[in-house]
Amino acid sequence: MSTSLLYHGWGVRGYQQTAIAFEEGRVRFVIEQDPGTFRCANCGSGEVMKSGQVYRCFRTLPIGGKPVFIELPIQRLWCTSCFKTRQAEVAFADERRSYTHAFERYALELSQHMTIKDVAVHLGVGWDMIKEIQKRRLQRRFAKPKLKYLKHLAIDEISIGHGHRYLTVVLDLDNGAVVFVGEGKGAAALEPFWRRLNASHARIEAVATDMSPAYTAAVRDNLPKAIHVFDRFHVVKLFNERFSLFRQELQREAEGPLAKKVLKGTRWLLLKNPENLIEERDERKRLEKALVLNKPLATVYYMKEDLRQIWDQLDAAAAEVFLDDWIARARASGIRMLHQFAETLVQHRRGILNYYKCPITTAALEGTNNKIRTMQRQAYGFRDQEFFKLKIFALHETRYALVG
Repeated sequence: MSTSLLYHGWGVRGYQQTAIAFEEGRVRFVIEQDPGTFRCANCGSGEVMKSGQVYRCFRTLPIGGKPVFIELPIQRLWCTSCFKTRQAEVAFADERRSYTHAFERYALELSQHMTIKDVAVHLGVGWDMIKEIQKRRLQRRFAKPKLKYLKHLAIDEISIGHGHRYLTVVLDLDNGAVVFVGEGKGAAALEPFWRRLNASHARIEAVATDMSPAYTAAVRDNLPKAIHVFDRFHVVKLFNERFSLFRQELQREAEGPLAKKVLKGTRWLLLKNPENLIEERDERKRLEKALVLNKPLATVYYMKEDLRQIWDQLDAAAAEVFLDDWIARARASGIRMLHQFAETLVQHRRGILNYYKCPITTAALEGTNNKIRTMQRQAYGFRDQEFFKLKIFALHETRYALVG
């Protein structure tokens, strides 16, 4: 075999073929390094002397579906310049790896279209080898995300699996990349991120989070100059959660079987946006019937619809007037649930109105969290937590949801 084919076929240059064998469905090439290319691995000097050999076998690209192995007696070299004895460097494979650079690149190309298991089966190797190849690439690219140029962040937590296990995720809202994944939830999970962020000297302009006290305190203490925006979707979500509990209370207190029956099937109708009601299922008529039957329910429902309009005003001044009016109406309604939620909005008033200083939300992060759940579900969980985090860092570049 010519040196040209060795190079163009498998990226092997500076070696000569000494033998070839076909056995048990495999192709085995034995090669040796050209003595003229020997260099000291310590100092790079060409003034070296042979000092024994170490045999190694490398997996490389298949031929016609048959696995191919390259066997190489690696020369030990004694350097007359630095007086060190080292093995000659292998140009076509990394140290302590049993596969060539060409095989690694091919496995990564297949991984863009196939699951880890499928790639392993196709190449006839173990699942752990393909995972190792992916993990090494991810470590090179995403082990330490750059934070210097961050400006707009979203922070949220995600539940992963059973046992109340959480991850706290920080997203760069400008490019959609995850820049931090912390164990657990709350302020403690973010401490490593704040240390790295301070060291990067990034100038954060705005942060979007939910209204949790932990995030409020963490942003205040670590990013005092940043605009802290309370995410509009979390505000509406919190209202809907309390609305559901309110409906359940009304259902328990309803008099007569008709009232109970009407209220029983209205949960999703009440939480739906009016424009999403399906006419073919008579959802609008069923909702109107429930609202006519119960005045407090109707009041809370229409207040829910008004709440969404806080973020649809022309400017901050109009939004401030609208929010204050909503709070006043909620307090005057005589409904305890609305009164309590009004007090919640009073406490978080500034962060809600900050949307008009910087109109950001955590919607992109919610989408990323959904991808994380899908990835974990497809993989039936990840035993290697570091690999799981690296896969999360790479999500914004992933074109296919790959099994881990």
